[in-house]
Amino acid sequence: MNSKLMLLTAFFGCLFLLSFTGDKKKKVVFFGDSITQMGVDKGGYIDLIKQDIVAKGLTDKYEIVGAGIGGNKIYDLYLRMEKDVLDQHPDVVVIWVGVNDVWHKADYGTGTDFDKFGKFYDAVVKKIQATGAKVIVVTPAAIGERNDYSNTQDGDLNMYSNWIRKFSAENKLGLVDLRKTFHDYSVANNPTNEERGILTSDRVHLNAKGNAFVAEQMWEAIK
Repeated sequence: MNSKLMLLTAFFGCLFLLSFTGDKKKKVVFFGDSITQMGVDKGGYIDLIKQDIVAKGLTDKYEIVGAGIGGNKIYDLYLRMEKDVLDQHPDVVVIWVGVNDVWHKADYGTGTDFDKFGKFYDAVVKKIQATGAKVIVVTPAAIGERNDYSNTQDGDLNMYSNWIRKFSAENKLGLVDLRKTFHDYSVANNPTNEERGILTSDRVHLNAKGNAFVAEQMWEAIK
């Protein structure tokens, strides 16, 4: 009797543990600016990832959420991350920001100085990590697609991207280096050195090719 009771206890104990260790959807939140906001639209990079998940029969494995707002800079992400990200209880957060920090600084005087960018970025990442979520960081892709570094903001974009690369390595974060891959793509596919129309529609926001290009790299990073 005792041995049977022990077996039954062990059996139900295993069932109890399995109820907690069974497959759980991985919730991925894409956190960023207008590029991410537009990414949820039909044909956007987030929409394409969702379509791919359905096509691969992985809807029970992943939940994808877009949390982008147009015009956002790193300090905007810091101010709204509690409501828009942490309250979602994500497993993975993909941070793609930096274009407006550079672009608005040059054009409107409302961007983010380099030293403040790093401090806010670090604060955002640390607060997300404190919840147990993993963080993937993304370098700002482009403000103009000329491949000879003659776009007006190339110098600052490269500087901010270098900081993100270094920060990623020091903190062992996932990295999607769109700054590099966009430039490499332009070198290979932009022989007349156009400033738009390769992967972007307006030098910044993604066209159809750009969305597919970004979706592929984001998916590789999260899956």
